[in-house]
Amino acid sequence: MADSMKLHILGCYAATPRSDTQPTAQVLECRNQLFLIDCAEGTQVQLRRNKIKFSRIDHIFISHLHGDHFFGLPGLLATFRLLGREKEIHIYGPEGLKEAITIMLRLGESEVGYPIHFHVLNKTGSDRIYENEKVTVDTIPLSHRVYTNGFLFTEKPKDLGLNVEAAEKYGIDTSQYRNIKKGKDVVLDDGKRIPNSKLTFPPKKVKSYAFCCDTAYEPKIIPLISGVDVMYHDATFLESEKHLAKKTGHSTAIEAASIAKQSKVGQLILGHFSTRYTSTEPFLIEALTEFPNTALAQDGKAFEW
Repeated sequence: MADSMKLHILGCYAATPRSDTQPTAQVLECRNQLFLIDCAEGTQVQLRRNKIKFSRIDHIFISHLHGDHFFGLPGLLATFRLLGREKEIHIYGPEGLKEAITIMLRLGESEVGYPIHFHVLNKTGSDRIYENEKVTVDTIPLSHRVYTNGFLFTEKPKDLGLNVEAAEKYGIDTSQYRNIKKGKDVVLDDGKRIPNSKLTFPPKKVKSYAFCCDTAYEPKIIPLISGVDVMYHDATFLESEKHLAKKTGHSTAIEAASIAKQSKVGQLILGHFSTRYTSTEPFLIEALTEFPNTALAQDGKAFEW
């Protein structure tokens, strides 16, 4: 798992929940970290159903302030308190999010005892909002009825692969292995220098994921997401309701596929389906005419790459 990304779809439908569908929330596993992306009503239950540990969530990204993307957040934060959480949590979202959450927790007498750090997103261009030694997170400015961001998760370059057989051949002690994977040569006891290239394999390809929801058809994001491994994109409507997509700031399945094609992404995952439709299969049928490597999101489904 440490060498792959894994996306857990907790909810992938538009605003109105049904008994068998959930609004937007998902968890991305990347380099042994969990990132929660959006937090609609029902997210806590979906986390339980998908056996995702609450205690491993330290970073939450909220795309915009429509209720079907953040109304589950106050409850989740309150549950963290009930579970005895002490470590800090970081929340990234638009202006107004801190005020809304703080008021709801206070009025509900659910003030938490652990630190909450709100990171306000207000830039109109792409902005790096999180970075550690393993991964970066950048915003993707989207086109919706209110200020909205998508999120691009990109692994940092990995260590070189260790050629254990070669290292043993030269009698290199295992204490040197970490330095070798970082690219250093090895000097043996007799003074002979072993070039790093003889002891390593090329590093594994870094992986990436782009979350683009909610948004109208927006070609401006193409340079930001060009070549990403997997993209989740708004596909609220079928082509027959394209007029509604334009009116509400959403996309059709074909528009999502067009963005994927122009961006040369590895795989497209369609989501945020309007609950007016009884089946999601027509979304796939339409998108495949534009972009072959397309899949449908589904509540409870996981994608790994």
